[in-house]
Amino acid sequence: MSRWFPAPLLSLALWGLWLLLNDSLAPAHVLLGALAGWLMPVLVAPLRPPGPRLKRPLVLARLVLRVGGDVVVSALEVAGGVLRSHRRLPRGAFVAVPLAIRDAHALASLAVICAVIPGTVWSELASDHSVVLIHVFDLRDEATFVAEFKARYEAPLKEIFE
Repeated sequence: MSRWFPAPLLSLALWGLWLLLNDSLAPAHVLLGALAGWLMPVLVAPLRPPGPRLKRPLVLARLVLRVGGDVVVSALEVAGGVLRSHRRLPRGAFVAVPLAIRDAHALASLAVICAVIPGTVWSELASDHSVVLIHVFDLRDEATFVAEFKARYEAPLKEIFE
């Protein structure tokens, strides 16, 4: 079954998108949308990497809630930093964070977390995946930032994926 329908939800979504974009339920569009929805996942299946093995789903749930809270708090801190910039300029800086995780899915998740949280930007990953360079909007103490980053994001990702 998985060989003929490698991604059934994707096939269904593509079929629905086809029908929405064409704004028609004509039999030809229904058939062409079904064909496109079935054929595209079959053709790209060899290109898809194997899915991750999640070892600790409860840790994942806690991480998602933590990141959600951090997004709100960080957005308020960045907004405050921008509003106070006439009195004190934010101390933007690049921070090299050593990494203990090596799993590709964990690294991708960490990159998404950095992209989502206001005030942090994933800038560069070392070729051996041992260090990530992150730009921080307002850095107070580099050692504290590195320790908090590793404890809040890297440690849970290591539990989840490795």
